[in-house]
Amino acid sequence: MGKKNWIEFDNQLKKSEETAKEDTFDKKSKINISKQKKGKKGKTITLIKGLGIKDEIPLKELLKKMKVFCGTGGTLIDSNIQLQGDMVLKSIEFLHKEGFHNL
Repeated sequence: MGKKNWIEFDNQLKKSEETAKEDTFDKKSKINISKQKKGKKGKTITLIKGLGIKDEIPLKELLKKMKVFCGTGGTLIDSNIQLQGDMVLKSIEFLHKEGFHNL
């Protein structure tokens, strides 16, 4: 009996792409996490600065994961991440899980 529509995939290519994505961040740079209340009609936002990369694609992927983890909205402005609400503790926990240690 032959394999009609059977295709085997090689996972090694995907693993090498994932390691390449992880290496784009400078995980040893100093990251500043603060909450601000100015602007946004007095609403509190969490501002994350100093992730150590200027390329927007990995930052957008990190932002998407962070928004899902924190359960809130957010945006990317000038290589800085802004999350809605007071998410300082959750963002610190998330960044520790992702491998960032200089918070």
